[in-house]
Amino acid sequence: MKIRPLHDRVIVKRIEQQRKTASGIVIPDTAAEKPEQGEVVAAGPGRTLDDGSVRPLQLKVGDHVLFGKYAGQTVKIDGEEFLVMREEDVLGVLEDNRGELKKAA
Repeated sequence: MKIRPLHDRVIVKRIEQQRKTASGIVIPDTAAEKPEQGEVVAAGPGRTLDDGSVRPLQLKVGDHVLFGKYAGQTVKIDGEEFLVMREEDVLGVLEDNRGELKKAA
């Protein structure tokens, strides 16, 4: 199943972080916090302004983003969990040391 977000919304898949501490202790799923990083998997066309024009989103599919702990609405599609959020809920886009955007692995 595919999902196409409307207006200025994006669909984000959380990026799972390491479940093991530096000393080798494995953190169970029940004790681990949900990651606050994700990858944009779909983006809407943009925000409709008061004059009827559409301002395109700054985010695009494949961007790695940071978002707040309680940002977005969680939905399950085909057994996978995604977040639906407005572009304004995204705090920033992760870049590598050369200033280039991080791409999905």
